[in-house]
Amino acid sequence: MRKTKGKGFFVCIEGLDGCGKTTQAKLLVKRLKNRGYDVIYTAEPSLGKIGQFIKKHCLHGAKRVSSIVEALLFAADRFEHVERDVIPALNEGKLVVSDRYVYSSLAYQGAAGLDLKWIEKINEHALRPDLAFFVDVKPEIVIKRLKPKKSVMENLETQRKVREVYTKFVEKGELTKIDGNRSKKEVSNDILKAVLNFLEKYG
Repeated sequence: MRKTKGKGFFVCIEGLDGCGKTTQAKLLVKRLKNRGYDVIYTAEPSLGKIGQFIKKHCLHGAKRVSSIVEALLFAADRFEHVERDVIPALNEGKLVVSDRYVYSSLAYQGAAGLDLKWIEKINEHALRPDLAFFVDVKPEIVIKRLKPKKSVMENLETQRKVREVYTKFVEKGELTKIDGNRSKKEVSNDILKAVLNFLEKYG
């Protein structure tokens, strides 16, 4: 991954399906805006054509497609996402909060058996986030939270494997683990504190 361009600030929030990361990403955007920051929310899969294709045909298809196809589609969508949304916002000095990013590909397709180095290779275009969080919730808990109409990846076995990969990146220092087994406010406070501390130090 390349280093972040421009004068903006890029943060991503990762986690298992149902861990509350979307809620936390939107809360972070709201709380930063309330403090006067120019911040935008974005997500992956993106709103682009490839992202919409992924949602319809990969995440909610009759069965899971090949992990290689999955990884290549997500990488292609990420390239569009970064070039279309992330880089322009960063170059304008904005804070960008992404609900899922490259670590989702590493975790989900890595859990499916793909080599992590290959996944990193096809995502060379991806910017390195300034901060990346992993909202950690036990797989048994997230499965109970998910709606009956689950995506093809929302099963206990997959979520357990995904958590193992995420944990490796926490151990490597690339992801900051946040205990997601607490109240929404407590989790939000921890994420906001980490972001504000980083901005104070490097902003």
